Amino acid sequence: MPPAVATSPLLPLISPAAQVLTPLQADSATQRLDQHVHATIAQLTNSLSPLTLAMAMIDWAGHLAVSPGKQLELLKLAATEAAALQAAQLSMLNEGPDFVAPWSTDRRFKEEAWHRWPFNVMQQSFLLTERWWKAATHGIWGVSAHHERIVSFAARQILDLLSPGNSPLTNPVVLEHTIREGGQNLWRGMAHLQEDLQRAMNNEPPAGSEDYVVGRDVAITPGKVVARTRLMELIQYSPTTAKVHPEPILIVPAWIMKYYILDLSPHNSLIKFLVDQGHTVFCISWRNPDEEDRDQGMDDYLENGFFAALQAINDIVPKRRVHATGYCLGGTLLAIAAAAMARDGDERLASVTLLAAQTDFTEPGELALFIDDSQISLLEAQMAEKGYLSAGQMAGAFQLLRSYDLLWSRMVSQYLLGERGAMNDLMAWNADTTRMPARMHSQYLRQLFLNDDLSEGRYQVGGRPVSLGDITIPVFAVGTESDHVAPWRSVHKIHYLSPAEVTFVLTSGGHNAGIVSEPGHPRRHYRLHTRPAGEVYVAPEQWLEETPTREGSWWTAWQEWLAARSAAPAAPAKTGSKRYPPLEDAPGSYVLLK
Repeated sequence: MPPAVATSPLLPLISPAAQVLTPLQADSATQRLDQHVHATIAQLTNSLSPLTLAMAMIDWAGHLAVSPGKQLELLKLAATEAAALQAAQLSMLNEGPDFVAPWSTDRRFKEEAWHRWPFNVMQQSFLLTERWWKAATHGIWGVSAHHERIVSFAARQILDLLSPGNSPLTNPVVLEHTIREGGQNLWRGMAHLQEDLQRAMNNEPPAGSEDYVVGRDVAITPGKVVARTRLMELIQYSPTTAKVHPEPILIVPAWIMKYYILDLSPHNSLIKFLVDQGHTVFCISWRNPDEEDRDQGMDDYLENGFFAALQAINDIVPKRRVHATGYCLGGTLLAIAAAAMARDGDERLASVTLLAAQTDFTEPGELALFIDDSQISLLEAQMAEKGYLSAGQMAGAFQLLRSYDLLWSRMVSQYLLGERGAMNDLMAWNADTTRMPARMHSQYLRQLFLNDDLSEGRYQVGGRPVSLGDITIPVFAVGTESDHVAPWRSVHKIHYLSPAEVTFVLTSGGHNAGIVSEPGHPRRHYRLHTRPAGEVYVAPEQWLEETPTREGSWWTAWQEWLAARSAAPAAPAKTGSKRYPPLEDAPGSYVLLK
């Protein structure tokens, strides 16, 4: 007989299953209590974990306290900077050269007024303080890399807040406008602030968005909705050429955004560009989820999103392989689907295009500051009560990542200078926000960002793991130079994850503007190189050094790449089919859901 096992009334409280539950799985009164407390903390802190910051500060301060050499180095730097600034003040009083030049990407002090006394002293003091804190938060023995980035980020946020450019009394540009206009700029700024607060309270889009109505001003490329599931509508666009390449293109956008970033105004619509070049284009339009969609997961987005769309396309354009294209999170989903299809011998794809899409998450950039167990637990607790991640939570994180561009510069321009910049189509699209289902977003954060299951061969589809190494069809990948969401070096990792032929493009711009980069757009450039299938891996820095810059838009290079991997043009396919009849005109209904 097996030995008797001692039992205890405490065992249910410490069972392994209870220890691994997430807030989304809380199934007891005590777990729901913890969930509610975490959700309350998240609401008070804008989903930023105070414990993560506290642990990072303790790590940094504790190791700095036992690093006398680093302390001496910082004292020496402070003394050197103070002495140099004092010595340079006479030169600055006479409008001589500044002592410290701003960082190459720093636009805060570009105006000539900042180089006149006493504002030159202010900005130089500020830049020296920034340089000191950069030294103080880096290179301390024993501090974890994650905690170092958090402390450095926190210091940068505080310094950005205290910048002399943010105050009307220490910003010479604001002072000049105020004197010249007799304070009218401040009155306009107060009116702008009042309007923005009123719109925020009423959950209305920012001023000027009304000039970009979906289906009237943007997302107007003609087409029909030919399929619909709980999660997506599939749009088939009408051909504009007498003959088209027979292989259709399926575009899979991210559900963190509305699809029409790829179909903005006619002059900068990637979808219209492809149609006009003789391609049959299909695009998924994701449904904006609500509380009822809380249990929709990554598998649902695969089955009721990508594979449902692919099935419809196979029926409408039979016996033709598909050029699949994924943008951002949609590209990650496409990579997962392509790996699963390769594993299962499914040969319906002709190629894979990944636009600013990560497949390896070991270096996701500053977005990783918000991804650890403590941060995710707060998000999960909040999502468990709401059923989704709100658009405001995502927008807040992106604002912190680019606090000057998205927060302080706009505050100064609109509220201190009283200058309301004109709204454009990309800005209006950016204000048309979406939500994320609780279960899906938790899986995405934990399995991909936190655990990196996809690149390490642990991510499962249909109960079995998939490997990106199984993808052998041609891959076209695009990274953008100043991407804060999917850094280009992270996107570049597809080179060592797949042995396939990889054509990699690095284009100017950021995560959105770099993709919306139509021909004729001024000051655009890109680099392009194709690594043949099975060739050796080239690291990002070597790739950058060896790949020359080309002027213009990468769109034309991609279209040529697609055409070279497609059959000769023929008569276009009909819109829809007997099984998938047209349901309504593009842009459909889902894109209009708020």
